[in-house]
Amino acid sequence: MIVPSRVLGQRVGAVAPSDKIVMAGLGIGGRGGGDMQALLSYPEVQMVAVCDVRNDRREVVKSMIDKRYGNQDARMYREYEELLARDDIDALLIAAGERWHALLSIYAAKAGMDVYCEKPCGSTIAQDQALRDTFARYGRIYQAGCQRRNGQNFMFAVELARSGKLGRLQTMHAQTIAGQSAITTHSWLPAEPEPDRQVLDWDRWLGPCPMRPYNSNYTRGGASWATYFDFHGGAILEWGTRTVDLCQWAARADHTQAVEYVPYCKDSPAEPHYVLCQYASGVRLVIRNQGGDHGTRPWMGLGSCSVRFEGSDGWVETGDSGKVEVSDNLKGELHPFRPANLALAYHLQEFLDCVKSRSMTSANHVATCNTHITCHAAQISAQLGRKLAWDPASEEFVGDAEANRMRTRAMREPWRI
Repeated sequence: MIVPSRVLGQRVGAVAPSDKIVMAGLGIGGRGGGDMQALLSYPEVQMVAVCDVRNDRREVVKSMIDKRYGNQDARMYREYEELLARDDIDALLIAAGERWHALLSIYAAKAGMDVYCEKPCGSTIAQDQALRDTFARYGRIYQAGCQRRNGQNFMFAVELARSGKLGRLQTMHAQTIAGQSAITTHSWLPAEPEPDRQVLDWDRWLGPCPMRPYNSNYTRGGASWATYFDFHGGAILEWGTRTVDLCQWAARADHTQAVEYVPYCKDSPAEPHYVLCQYASGVRLVIRNQGGDHGTRPWMGLGSCSVRFEGSDGWVETGDSGKVEVSDNLKGELHPFRPANLALAYHLQEFLDCVKSRSMTSANHVATCNTHITCHAAQISAQLGRKLAWDPASEEFVGDAEANRMRTRAMREPWRI
């Protein structure tokens, strides 16, 4: 009998079947589709199934997987319970709507699966706390889709701050999307006839959110649901998971949260929006969509998701363009950086490596929870329009009952954390 070299992992680039990471996708749309395509390119990954409440997306992803392996073996599921009941899956890619991220991640960990989950990873402070505690309890690997932690230009900027080359770190700036208000609407769209459940399961699409009438505008691709409070945590959370995440990393604050929040938000999304935050260390964080107020300067045009770190001896700014600007005294530190669009590939590879080694990822459950709590607290401060104090030890607002009630939301039956 002849044993092919690929079975023994001897061929260049080949991975033995016993070393394969068996994966499936949950809620794979536009963003998740990019993640899926990337994961299918890794020889150590064997993608076997997709679960989605939308039939068109199930069909697209199944075709994507089958084309990659040259067969028709990929399974499709409408209900996540069937997928989680499988005992042959090592890890999940979760990219459903934000309302589902924490719940599905928690359910997956309890089912013995590791998780790569797109951001934001929880719609409330309570959800993020539950996610953190569950992954710690069950010992599963978690990686949030904060791929900029593996973007070389962002890594360079963070290292300047952490190494002391900026001097004493004083102020960090985190960009949110220009022109987008921090406040989501509490209204909802008028009812339209619901599609057949096999085409789109509206009840499952809503999941733990309040029951709302179906309207096709919610499901037309992109984040068409993202301006509605029922489905979304707001712009500060959405974009802070990208940029506040980098700031917390730069400030060595992955284990904690900011302790003070002062909002400056106007009615018009086109006007500047700020939340001025401070950590117990004294480092300040400015979460802002524009420049020109509160002593901040305009962004330098280095791309979306820009961050700026200012210390006593210098500063650095970078963004999604991959370009980096520094103060004159740090020009000698600059060097070529790999293209910014490679960050996702390195981030996914880190996840796969940690699944095998059982080491914590860079965007792990602890760092992700703490970043999200800072973003949620800033969002709540903006919603209430007042200064808030936060205690990282008890993880509650100091002396503000209304703000503390906003740390969680009711979930629709039968979903529970």
